Amino acid sequence: MADLTAPMRWERPNALSFTIGVVVFAFVIWSFSSVGLSLERIVRGIPALGSMLERMFPPDIERLPRILEQLLITFQMALVGCILGLVLAFPISVLAAEGLSPHPVLKHAARALIALFRTVPDLVWALLFVIAVGLGPAAGVMAIMVDKIGFAGRFFAEAMEEADKGPQEALATIGATRTGLIFSAVVPLALPSFVATSLFSLEKAVRGSVILGLVGAGGIGVELKVAFDLFNYDTAATIILTIFALVIAVEQASNVIRRRLI
Repeated sequence: MADLTAPMRWERPNALSFTIGVVVFAFVIWSFSSVGLSLERIVRGIPALGSMLERMFPPDIERLPRILEQLLITFQMALVGCILGLVLAFPISVLAAEGLSPHPVLKHAARALIALFRTVPDLVWALLFVIAVGLGPAAGVMAIMVDKIGFAGRFFAEAMEEADKGPQEALATIGATRTGLIFSAVVPLALPSFVATSLFSLEKAVRGSVILGLVGAGGIGVELKVAFDLFNYDTAATIILTIFALVIAVEQASNVIRRRLI
């Protein structure tokens, strides 16, 4: 006779797993209470938000030429920082890739460097470079460059590690050098992933470059901060709309390039 007992949906947790689950659940509840988020505060803030939105419209276009000039600088900052970051990310990712790095010490050092660049937020890098090189887009370019080394370096290394090993073994058999093996057997197979990662990096750089201006790293972020500091919400609305238009334009162009190249 067939066993009609319903199967268990999940295994009964042991004492350790149950304790860990309770601790995690308690920590989540504690986190909600610690951040001070409450329905009362949200409801009380709605009128203030509504008042600000009312003052934002219609947007003030009086300073539009200046805003567009700073928006162009923001895009240039993102583009240059992204290109420099991608160029530097490639050799570091080769050193970090399993099977391609010439020595385990170099592999672990490159992975640690990528992890460091990826872990520290770009806003923190911007603060450091503002102190180092002063206010302006140069600090923003360097912050974006470092951030993109961490972002792209990880995905470049993973793409090269996942490349088919067959062509690499064939070239190694006939005595190909490490450089020849990388550029003849690894890079062509990983190129679609490289392109996708590079385009995503540019999109991320454009969005991030706006925030960097808030700490003095140049670009449209400075204009946005000044507008809010002076309570010129109609000007801030114009800046936000131009930023939105730039981000959408970059994303659409990225999608077109991605479809054509991949």
